[in-house]
Amino acid sequence: KDIKPTRIIVVSDEVSKDDLRKSLITQAAPPGVKANVIPISKMIEIWKDPRFGKTRALLLFENPHDVLRVVEGGVELKEVNIGSMAHSEGKVMINNVLSVDEKDVKALHALKDKGITFDVRKVPSDQRKNMLELLKKTNFA
Repeated sequence: KDIKPTRIIVVSDEVSKDDLRKSLITQAAPPGVKANVIPISKMIEIWKDPRFGKTRALLLFENPHDVLRVVEGGVELKEVNIGSMAHSEGKVMINNVLSVDEKDVKALHALKDKGITFDVRKVPSDQRKNMLELLKKTNFA
């Protein structure tokens, strides 16, 4: 049975410093779901707190290196959904919603090496894609 999260936690040093973005995120949460924005160090700290253990949360990250930082800090993740990564200068489009640079590719490979699998799709109805195959489209992989 799929248990829905009761909390959305945006884990980002950048967003946690931006009052406007924090406000928009907390206001956009669906009814019955609490949204929080916390820095990476706080996520690592609360993960180790036994009071957090029963919380069902959806963790949202801005980029794969932030995911790697929390995993290296002791947060146990089995799978990461990669829904979209915005294009910007220096990034390579690997499909219609994913754009990566060398730093992203290194972080994704490091996550794979830690046993984490990837669910690459923007919405649940999309067909699941293979991240490692997509990364072969870059000169970074």
